[in-house]
Amino acid sequence: MTKELKKRIITSIALFLLAIFCIFINYVIFFIAIVIISYFAFDEISFIIYRIIRSVTNWKHLVFNSISIFYAFAIFSAASIGLYILSGPVFFLYVLSICICSDIGGYAVGKKIGGTKLTKISPKKTVSGSIGSFCFSVVPLLIFNNFDKSEYFHSTNNFLFCLELSLVCQLGDLFISYLKRKAKVKDTGKILPGHGGILDRIDGIIFAVPFAYIYTIGLINYFEIWIEVIPNAIKNQ
Repeated sequence: MTKELKKRIITSIALFLLAIFCIFINYVIFFIAIVIISYFAFDEISFIIYRIIRSVTNWKHLVFNSISIFYAFAIFSAASIGLYILSGPVFFLYVLSICICSDIGGYAVGKKIGGTKLTKISPKKTVSGSIGSFCFSVVPLLIFNNFDKSEYFHSTNNFLFCLELSLVCQLGDLFISYLKRKAKVKDTGKILPGHGGILDRIDGIIFAVPFAYIYTIGLINYFEIWIEVIPNAIKNQ
């Protein structure tokens, strides 16, 4: 095992334990954690955008930054908080676990088997790694089903949900990889040992969580949480 891989594993375990703490301690801590993560995600993607379009006019940079802010704080944050409040912390952890297992499967299988490259966007990603991501994404369903017999974890539709969420994670990962390639940077930051930046770790999650929210709650109710659900949840704390 290489030194870099050890760093990656230790950082991943620490982040997962921290995530569990923030998810289950209480709503306020979870809300603060999401805001902090959203800020770092915006800061790092803003840096990438600057590297890509630094030769063009300032107004274009402003437009792209505005889009990044809107996504980080209005889409990702609203989806995270909405999914947490309406479906519960256990289901949020379930969604997060699918994303993590999908990432682990892609990395482990792709590293072990290798083979045909998946795309030119990210040369290290392979077809075998993509298949590994789909296979590993089902692991949380098998685990959670043993502890919780609710509709979330005891339905054939949830098998498809795992695969769909894995697909969104992989596409999100490829999209951020494409931006990094255009910006000619390896990582979005250096805050996480073995991983790089926050965005390097959550590149698939920031797209998967909104997808999971829309999948379970529905698109029509997406922004209603800011008007009704969130204020009521804060009052009850």
